[in-house]
Order: sequence, then C-alpha cells, then structure tokens
Amino acid sequence: MERAASLARFGNQVLGFIASIMILLMLMYGGYSLWDVYVTYSGAFMSSDLLKFKPGEGADNAPTFAELRAINEDVKAWITIDKTHIDYPVLQGEDDMEYVNKDVYGEFSLSGAIFVSAYNEPDFSDPYNLLYGHHMDNGGMFGDVMEFIKEDYFNKHQTGKLYLPDATYDIEIYALVECDAYDKYIYNVKNANEDIQGLQNYVKETATHYRDIGVTADDRIICLSTCVDAATNGRAAVLGRLISTEQTG
Repeated sequence: MERAASLARFGNQVLGFIASIMILLMLMYGGYSLWDVYVTYSGAFMSSDLLKFKPGEGADNAPTFAELRAINEDVKAWITIDKTHIDYPVLQGEDDMEYVNKDVYGEFSLSGAIFVSAYNEPDFSDPYNLLYGHHMDNGGMFGDVMEFIKEDYFNKHQTGKLYLPDATYDIEIYALVECDAYDKYIYNVKNANEDIQGLQNYVKETATHYRDIGVTADDRIICLSTCVDAATNGRAAVLGRLISTEQTG
C-alpha cells in the first residue's frame, strides 16, 4: 500500500513537471510571437536614421542620393504620398522577388522594401512605372494603399512626390483599381508600356475610384501596388500622374 502511494506521488510529480515544461514552452512561444510581430511591424516604418537621407527640394538632392546609395546602390528614388505613412526609398532588384523579404540595408525582413519593377527603367523614364510594397496592417510600407479603397480617403489624398537623383516630380493621384495578381494591364509592365493608351482606357473603365485630371497617353504614370490579403491574389493599385516640378513651377 505504501509502495503504491509512493508511486502515485512520483507519478504526480512527473506529471507536474511535464505540465510546468509545457506551460513554460507555451509562454516562450507566445513571447516569441509577440516579439516577431513587433519586429515585423516596427520594421515596416522608416527609421529616423534613414529618414535623414530623405531628399528635399533644391540642389542638394544629389549628395543625399549619394549617401543613400552608399547604404545600398539599388536605391533609385524616394516616394512620398502626402498625409500617409508612405515615405520610403525605392529600390530595384535584379528581379521582382529580390526585395520582397529584404530591406534597404540588404538584410532579411518580412516587411521587405518598396521597389520598382525590374522590367522598368531605373530612371522612371517609362510611360508606366510599377512599384510594389507589402500590405502591413499597421499602415507601414504600402498598407495605406488599401485605404484608398475608401472613397473619402481617396478624395482627401491626391498628391505626393517622387524624388530622383537629378529630378523631382509631383504625383497627382487619379485612380484606385481593385484587381488580381494576374491582371494583364496592371502587372504586365512591358505590354503596358507598349500600349499606354490601352492601359489608360482600362483604368478609366474598371477603376473603383477615378478622378478625371485629363490624363493622356503622353503622360508618365506611376502605380503603387499591394496585396489586399496575403492569402488571396487580390490586389489594390493606386495610379498617379508624374509632373516635373519644372513644369509646375
């Protein structure tokens, strides 16, 4: 009888130990998950160290880009959409997967970087220029592109800037298109640049929101694309016209 009681006590101790280990592992996993989410979302916003390299108006753009390119020679531009969280350097990889999970420092990052399609000219001289960025729920990266689906937001956010090493462009936002990842007009850069009028007609006909600002086939267009949901092929794309500040001066 005493032996049976001893075995029972030992069994309880073993079960208690196993339960304690399980609870500890669950707490550790929960802590790691919270840390991982924090790192992912905090990395989606531009650090103050990098923001100091943001180009400004005037003749000092070139040195700023020289410093940016010292960090990463793949930096091609800087994009800002007024009154949003979109305020980032724009990179260009050897293909359209390079910066999906790599940041401006060239390090692994789930939030990736903002990048222009590898099928575009690096100086944004194409009629149609396609930018990609992750949809972060906290508004980081291109999370705010999703906000343009709301008509009120679309109406209140109409402008931005694109800074290049030797030029600055105003961005006049005129359309929000909801589509899928295989949309032949939005995501086939080569075809879009060969048939820019076809792209313009498609956007006007299918856009969720469209502002008639007199866009023509002679205009240069920029498109900001992001995922609607990571589990689907849904996409949201904001389109804007690029206007040289020399023309608006």
